[in-house]
Amino acid sequence: MLDAALAADPAAPAVAAASGTWSYAELDDRARRAAGALWTLGVRPGDRVTACLPNDLDIVAAFHGAQRIGAVWAGIGEALAANEQRELHDVCAPKVVLAGPRCRLETRDCVRPDQWAALTARGETVPRMAADLDAPAGIAFTSGTSGRPKAVVHSQRNLLLPGAVLTATRGWGPELRKGDSFPLTILNLMVLSTLLTAQTGGCAVVMDRRDADGVAAWIAAHRVTVWNGAPAQLFDLARRPDLDLSSLREVWSGGGDTPDAVRRAFAAAHGLVPRATYGLTEAPTVVSIDPPGEEWRPGASGRVLPHYDVAAHDDAGRRLPPGEVGELCLTGTAAGAWAGAWTPALGHWEAGGVRPAAPGPVPTGDVGSVDGDGWLTVLDRKKLVIVRGGANVYPLEVERVIGAHPDVARVAVCGVPDERLGQRVAAVVESAGPPLDNDVLASLCRDALASYKVPEVWAQVDALPVNAMGKVQRTGLAEIARAGTRADTRADTRADTRADTRTRARRASGAG
Repeated sequence: MLDAALAADPAAPAVAAASGTWSYAELDDRARRAAGALWTLGVRPGDRVTACLPNDLDIVAAFHGAQRIGAVWAGIGEALAANEQRELHDVCAPKVVLAGPRCRLETRDCVRPDQWAALTARGETVPRMAADLDAPAGIAFTSGTSGRPKAVVHSQRNLLLPGAVLTATRGWGPELRKGDSFPLTILNLMVLSTLLTAQTGGCAVVMDRRDADGVAAWIAAHRVTVWNGAPAQLFDLARRPDLDLSSLREVWSGGGDTPDAVRRAFAAAHGLVPRATYGLTEAPTVVSIDPPGEEWRPGASGRVLPHYDVAAHDDAGRRLPPGEVGELCLTGTAAGAWAGAWTPALGHWEAGGVRPAAPGPVPTGDVGSVDGDGWLTVLDRKKLVIVRGGANVYPLEVERVIGAHPDVARVAVCGVPDERLGQRVAAVVESAGPPLDNDVLASLCRDALASYKVPEVWAQVDALPVNAMGKVQRTGLAEIARAGTRADTRADTRADTRADTRTRARRASGAG
């Protein structure tokens, strides 16, 4: 993976993080030492190595080291609760857990930082072995927004492909300094950071801050040229034109839908139109992205990358014509320079092995369309569709309308049970400032949507629950909506009482 960069310029910076910067020669040496340490711990090809580590140099070296000996890598998020970390641990059944300060696991396979430092310092060597590009190499956990995460297994071939395609289609070279603030315990982030930048000879900038000030400080200090963030982060940065983002040449938005209003606000504040993306854990990573520059289409999530063939399918599995709506399904392209380059994930890790994926196009679980020019639009997750009185309501369609309000930081729309209609539409809103007027938001919806799509249940919360990628956690959302509604009803009653009092006071004073 590092050979070309080492041959071209071994002293060039390969990765920058909180602990410092490594050149390609240093990353190569640290990866060699990590491989030796894992081998000493008994890790052999096919064994799982999990890491619950912060965004810093160690996790990058450990990842490369694990790949060199044919181990299967998996990340366990630091922000997860103890039982959630244990669940992922038990799915993987790892030989070794690289445990950082926020790892809540208390298992015999944990290797703590002091022990890891001592092992890597020894510089143990490992036997030479041929890489099997199609063997299991990494486990990526789905976001689990509506259920338990699935463990998707990828080969080295598929982990390397996104970097190759993005490098070729976006014209990147050694000048690339790609910054990422999402946790590198997410496999897709390894793919989009060190595996991508190594193919350009550029530098992966691994950030340990996700707040607006912290992200801006990293971008300015390390002259980041491409940065990947969540829509909520773009929302915050759009409100801070004072921050220095002048080194950026591209800004990506991933991990959720990016409202068109946020794109426009960010461009007005910082001079760049964010590039919307659509990605899948099962792909892995980016499936479609806006072209370089400023071209974009309202509501769309970019154009499908050339190694994929994506189309909508009906409920019977039949491919639909361009522009029609159905479940988006993914295959490798059969035409052009990238024909045959992509193959589906190997399957899911279950009971100590890989359960192979079903043959045929890979269903994404998302409802949307792809037009004749390759522009992809997502309407919503198939399983999240609200059926109100027999009519389908796609939450994302409603969220886009509500999210256009400048004071809405996040919004999640869901169905709540209803005895007569089956479900009613509910909206849970996170404000970027003072409490919002539900009537104003409802009016926005009535102007843009059919009446049956307008939320009938409204709730406001201080913060919506999100995962490490900034995606709203959908589990329990209906309960939040119902609880918030009761609170809002009481608040509305108090507001009505205050309004009546003010009216009586005006009338008593002779006002209208």
